[in-house]
Amino acid sequence: MSLGNNLFNARKKSGLSQEEVAEKLGVSRQTISKWELDDTLPDICQSKKLSNLYKLTLDELIEFDIDVKEIQEIIDRTNDSVTDKIDWTKAWSKKYPILATYQNEVDIQIYAKELSRLLKDLEKKYGYKELDAFLVLKDILAYVWKCRKAQK
Repeated sequence: MSLGNNLFNARKKSGLSQEEVAEKLGVSRQTISKWELDDTLPDICQSKKLSNLYKLTLDELIEFDIDVKEIQEIIDRTNDSVTDKIDWTKAWSKKYPILATYQNEVDIQIYAKELSRLLKDLEKKYGYKELDAFLVLKDILAYVWKCRKAQK
């Protein structure tokens, strides 16, 4: 994504018009438009003002990904009672169909037994609570996945 696109998405996410941003920064609306179209770039001082206006760090503004930011905001606003009601397998199987079918192919009990052993080990060895041990194990699986992807 380009900086201009990031600026456009951050402004839209903030609910501001080009005119409003221009007024707050003391520049013309055309200047904001040129930044968002990648015709020109804001200088570092204007970039800092933009990051403050959009409530983002400079790094976040440069790498602004509206989808990731929206997902993070949803996670931050969602409490456990809501997440307990969600059928995560069903939700994720729309993106990853294997999640809807593997139960008929895989001997789940074999893997569940080994995973339970690993969870208990994390609880005993590190004193983690059950949920914390589960989250650590999930994160370790994600780490293994990233390592395998990097080797390809």
